[in-house]
Amino acid sequence: MRSEIVVPLVIRDLTEADLPGCGWSGSRLHLEHVARELRRDDAEYLVACAAPSGLPVGKGLIDYRKIAGAGTIGQLAVHPVLQSCGIGTALVLAAEERMRARGLARSELGVEAGNPRARALYERLGYAAYGSEPDGWDELAPDGSIRRYETTCVLMRKPLT
Repeated sequence: MRSEIVVPLVIRDLTEADLPGCGWSGSRLHLEHVARELRRDDAEYLVACAAPSGLPVGKGLIDYRKIAGAGTIGQLAVHPVLQSCGIGTALVLAAEERMRARGLARSELGVEAGNPRARALYERLGYAAYGSEPDGWDELAPDGSIRRYETTCVLMRKPLT
C-alpha cells in the first residue's frame, strides 16, 4: 500500500540561521559564500521550508547586478530526496514574482550543459536558451583541499510580462 503525505511549503527570505540546515546544498565553503552574499543589497536568497518544522528543503539566489534590466536566478538547489516534487518550480516562480515586483522585464539563468533535468524544468517554465558561457567555482575536495570546478552553462531567459 502506498500513502501520500502532503507537507505545506513556505517560501521566504533565507537567513544566516537557516544555513546549518542547508548542508545538503553544498559544502562548508559554499555555505560560507552564501553567508557573505546574504549581506548584499543587490541580491536576494529565497528558501523553501517544510511547514510547520521550518526545515530548509530548497534554496535559490536572485542576483540583480549581473545583467541590467533582469534578475538572474542562481544556486538553485533542492534537497536530493525531495527533487521532482515541485519545490524547484515553486522557488523559480517565487523568484520571478520578486523580479516583477521590482519592475524587471525578464529573468535569466545559467544551467550546466550536463544537467538535462534542470534544463527541462526551466524549459517547462518558459525559459529559452540563447547562448552558453564557461563558468566555475571553488569547491571543497574530499581531502579538505580547495579545487576549481570548471563547467559550461547554457544561458536561458524568460520575459516576465
